[in-house]
Amino acid sequence: MIDGPRIAARSGAAKQLVVFLHGYGADGNDLISLGKEWQSLLPDAAFVSPNAPEPVPGHPMGRQWFGLTFRDPDERWRGVNKAQPILDEFLDAELAKNNLPPSALALVGFSQGTMMALHTGLRRKALAAIVGYSGVLVTPSNQEAVAKAAEEIKTRPPVLLVHGDQDEVIPAQALLLSAQGLGGMGLAVEWHLSQGIGHGIDADGLRLGGTFLQKAFRGR
Repeated sequence: MIDGPRIAARSGAAKQLVVFLHGYGADGNDLISLGKEWQSLLPDAAFVSPNAPEPVPGHPMGRQWFGLTFRDPDERWRGVNKAQPILDEFLDAELAKNNLPPSALALVGFSQGTMMALHTGLRRKALAAIVGYSGVLVTPSNQEAVAKAAEEIKTRPPVLLVHGDQDEVIPAQALLLSAQGLGGMGLAVEWHLSQGIGHGIDADGLRLGGTFLQKAFRGR
């Protein structure tokens, strides 16, 4: 894992940790500004936005959690599984650095980062919450493998999914399919469809994400 930008807790010593997971072709700088927007709602939270572990081929400034060719239906599934231990190691190190328990961690993803947040977050020992923007719950194509994957779930944090109804990269239908899949695994899922928004985060989505994390850290 390559390090990324950080924002210290406004109140001093951090009591919570929010980790941003950026999308394909971006880097940690892409989402760290959300931490600045949320500091008033989450004064006890430290924010960190790591760079994904791999460079995007042909684009040395862009990073990826895993490669994409769009030729294989299980490409995303293999990708999230390959990147999971790398992300887990980073998360464990950040919690230790801040002297925080696993339950003090929340994950916020965008696009490919949402895929990583959902896959990795549900397989950790404990987690406060997941906020996923413009992404999708990744599952294997084989139904038997889907059932086996569901058995890997270790924690069921509250989840908020936000998607633009005009998303040209990951269609808005992914939100509904993901919410249905997560609900079927026993998770409490809230979702919001941003009207007239493409592959991005609007003011409503930003506000909803911040208040959702505030409630989650307060124990709802």
